[in-house]
Amino acid sequence: MSKAARLALAGAAAAVVALVLGMIAGGRAFPRIIPGLPDSGAVVRWGLPLSKLAMDVSGVATVGLLLMAAVLLPNDKGVLGRSGVEYVKAASWAALAWAGSAFAAILFGTAESIGRTVPEILNGAFLTSYATQTTQGVALTLVVLFGVAIALFSRGAITAGAAAGLLVFALVTLLPAPLTGHTSSSPNHDLATSAVSLHLLALALWVGGLAVLALHAVRKQPQLEVAAARFSDMALWCYAGVGISGVFSLVARLGAVSDLWTTPYGVLAVVKIVAFVLLGYVGYWHRQRTVADLRKGRPRAFTRLAAGELLLMLATVGVAVALSRTQPPEFSVPADRAYELLGFPLPAEMTLGNVFSLWWFDLFFAAVAAVLGGLYGLGVFRLLRRGDKWPWGRTASWCIGVVLLVFATQSGLARYAKVMFDMHMIEHMTLSMVVPIFLVLGGPVTLALRALKPATRRGDRGPREWITTILHSRFTKVITHPGVATFIFVASTYALYFTPLFESAMQEHLGHIWMTLHFLLSGCLFFWVIIGVDPGPNRLPYVGRLLMLFVTMPFHAFFGIALMMTGTVIASDWYEQLGRTWGETLIQTQRDGGAIAWGFGEIPTLIVLLAIAMQWYRDDERQARRADRRADRSGAGDPDLDSYNAYLARLNRADKGE
Repeated sequence: MSKAARLALAGAAAAVVALVLGMIAGGRAFPRIIPGLPDSGAVVRWGLPLSKLAMDVSGVATVGLLLMAAVLLPNDKGVLGRSGVEYVKAASWAALAWAGSAFAAILFGTAESIGRTVPEILNGAFLTSYATQTTQGVALTLVVLFGVAIALFSRGAITAGAAAGLLVFALVTLLPAPLTGHTSSSPNHDLATSAVSLHLLALALWVGGLAVLALHAVRKQPQLEVAAARFSDMALWCYAGVGISGVFSLVARLGAVSDLWTTPYGVLAVVKIVAFVLLGYVGYWHRQRTVADLRKGRPRAFTRLAAGELLLMLATVGVAVALSRTQPPEFSVPADRAYELLGFPLPAEMTLGNVFSLWWFDLFFAAVAAVLGGLYGLGVFRLLRRGDKWPWGRTASWCIGVVLLVFATQSGLARYAKVMFDMHMIEHMTLSMVVPIFLVLGGPVTLALRALKPATRRGDRGPREWITTILHSRFTKVITHPGVATFIFVASTYALYFTPLFESAMQEHLGHIWMTLHFLLSGCLFFWVIIGVDPGPNRLPYVGRLLMLFVTMPFHAFFGIALMMTGTVIASDWYEQLGRTWGETLIQTQRDGGAIAWGFGEIPTLIVLLAIAMQWYRDDERQARRADRRADRSGAGDPDLDSYNAYLARLNRADKGE
């Protein structure tokens, strides 16, 4: 048996043993059977967690294989090398196993939900009902479909871009199943949802990357030192992401600190924390010792430590699956429908003071703001450290955009935006028409291209090369076309509010995240085309930018008028369930929201006009200076000026009759 096969078997054994011990410690291995109540039996009791463990491991393996091919291994001008192609093909088989284990989870989940054995559910319509009508079943069905799609598309992928696209697809496929378990039933479901999402993404990249890296080392494949160095840089960020999101995930589920040692859920969480700390120490040892030895041509220590770290990681995954099967501790929450929907009590009557004092922590957008501010600050610091200059105005603009993003998503405005339509419209307009203006004027792409170093190997793709590739891709050319950007910016607003999409997005935290993120991204895309200072494939002349602005803004005014004239309440079921008794009626707040949408566009329009005027003026100055320098180098005058002077001279001679 090869070393790679032995490592795979050892990892599977570690995960299964950890799962069994976790099930025993959590009380789910031998539950109390009450006579008279249906019981699906021991096969289902163990088959469901084992199938979910297989689903998690195969999903993480798919992510790791695609990560190795697209990012960690060098490529030649975007074309995968031999090892990269092999890993993408292996990802096809891993994705197929992912889909198969998800289907097994559907079988066992159906049996558990109705208290019957697997043969019994195969003879009726139970399986179809579970897979299409329950949240867990629909989530697992999506994993089956997406897993099969990844398996099919991976067969012919030979470029780094295709592997990167499949990697993003695989990361998205990880999310549905875990977000419909304890997360959806947590009292603080907003925080739990965001924490679990970030936790899963960081964990999959970390564990999957290490697993394939260890496999690469055991197989003694080339370019191990390059892949290990790149993974080491990424693993530090993943470790921080896993730790921070894990803390918030526990906060969302535990009622008190004592639950950590007084409940089975808390005990398993402590075991997972201890394993996490040990993994951090092993990672530190990697960065200090084994990676350095690897660069010197001594891979033995790295291979052994990576294999040991992988076994510990897979055991932790087994504990995580057992933790998901363990009931979180119960704690009292207000018997309030608004609290169940919002995750916080209905706020008091809206005042300006409450808007600035009732802050609400949204983990997802707090992380977005932290990443945007941190990376931009790091880029500016790199430029200044090496003696380059960066315009202070761009830095100030970026900081203003990040601060406004934090205010719109974390302050009392975010609380009231879920309760009152007019406050929601203020948040919408701020995120789509104010924050993007300041962000695009910050020139983040230009900063990244200047701050990042080119890849050390010619033809390879580092972060700088990936940015350049994305800028010149066909997708970017299409999405940044003025017509496409304008259509997305305008049409999506009408499609959201005049269809059931808005109410659906308000009902679920993930839907609310996607809606808010869409406001931000569509605004950034639109204003990047008009006033963006970064290089792009479709750059309009300044007259065209003004025309695009003046053509688009009236559509927002028409949208506001349409809201004011609508006689029915949009998302009425959502707002009526909240039971708000203060403030204006639902129809009046909607009309106020329409008035806000109608008049709000004047402020962004003025800012954009000033930005275009300033950019136009500076562009003329640059062209004039460029012409002067060209004239100085050639020793001749300005051709345009000379031609104009000759024209005036001819007119003068004609007037004199010469």
